Amino acid sequence: MVKNSYRNLGSFIRALEREGELIRITAPVSPDLEISCIADLVSKSPGGGKALLFENVIDSPFPVLINQFGSFKRICMALGVKDLDELVGRLKSFLEIGPPKNIRHALNLVYTGWNVLNFLPKKVKRAPCQEVVHTGVTVDITRLPVLKCWPQDGGPFITLPLVITKSLVTGKRNVGMYRLQIYDKNTTGMHWHIHKDGAHFFREYKQTNRRMPVAVAIGTDPATTYAATAPLPRGISEFMLSGFLRRSRLPLVKCVTNDLEVPAES
Repeated sequence: MVKNSYRNLGSFIRALEREGELIRITAPVSPDLEISCIADLVSKSPGGGKALLFENVIDSPFPVLINQFGSFKRICMALGVKDLDELVGRLKSFLEIGPPKNIRHALNLVYTGWNVLNFLPKKVKRAPCQEVVHTGVTVDITRLPVLKCWPQDGGPFITLPLVITKSLVTGKRNVGMYRLQIYDKNTTGMHWHIHKDGAHFFREYKQTNRRMPVAVAIGTDPATTYAATAPLPRGISEFMLSGFLRRSRLPLVKCVTNDLEVPAES
């Protein structure tokens, strides 16, 4: 069994570099079309090319990692499996477990070797993602190196975000990957299809004329990022899937401005 020990994205980047799967680019590059053009060329090379870490992004103090999941080897590394068949088997077993329906079901899972406590998310009070906090007039999301990928795009889009919402009716949490278009320093547009859980929760709030709290996490560990894209049945927790793939409980921390929770290491 391969051990997934990536507690955050930084540890995954270091592992990619050790395996010769990462190229660092120190030359200045623009997030406006240039990075996506380079990534497009590299990702279409034999075997999916290498992961790219752009360390000098124009007009942003942050680096950009791209193509990190662009090969079979890197996907297996990210999710702690030897091959994709093993991943399919693990996902199938997870879906067959399902969330515990009651105490008897939970005890039966333990009896059969599935201790769900080993991969349920855990709450923490202090987190790396909250070492620097901006609120009010200090918020400026345009400092993030958000890419404009195609000439006809309406603007830059955050394309790999974990969008966290909660049902007003059931209290169930959803973690989806919905594109966010940057409009200005403190405004984004949410792009979600009408059949998505996030959109369903939004309609619940709209019907009661209440504002809907939303949290967005960027740069999470690879298993958590993958979990947000997984087509899970409604009601199964993406954060629980992340813990299952990581083989360790995912730390969550309460947001500063609402009651939602986000990955502590994002």
